[in-house]
Amino acid sequence: MILEGVVTNVAAFGAFVDIGVHQDGLVHVSALSTKFVKDPREVVKAGDIVKVKVLEVDLQRSRIALTMRLSDEPTQARHQDNAPGHRAGSAQRSQPPRPSAPPPDSAMAAAFAKLRK
Repeated sequence: MILEGVVTNVAAFGAFVDIGVHQDGLVHVSALSTKFVKDPREVVKAGDIVKVKVLEVDLQRSRIALTMRLSDEPTQARHQDNAPGHRAGSAQRSQPPRPSAPPPDSAMAAAFAKLRK
């Protein structure tokens, strides 16, 4: 979906754009232009009216990902399996339980053991 919005803030990592909903969307620095952008302030400034495309809406984290590269395709909706912290296609590795180490024989270890009792 292509929308018109107003740049509300520019940071080193991108620009925040008001697209008319409660939460501003973020245009990441890599999505500001088809060419390399070193500083987002080279491309936009606060108050600029820009055309953006919605790439992703993350309701859990209240984030809207936008792009100014209108040829970019939106990402697929995230599923629970694709949530942060879960890698797609990787199985959870089961690790054997570690053998408990014998208690250290030191005065400090003995003092802590005595305190725990």
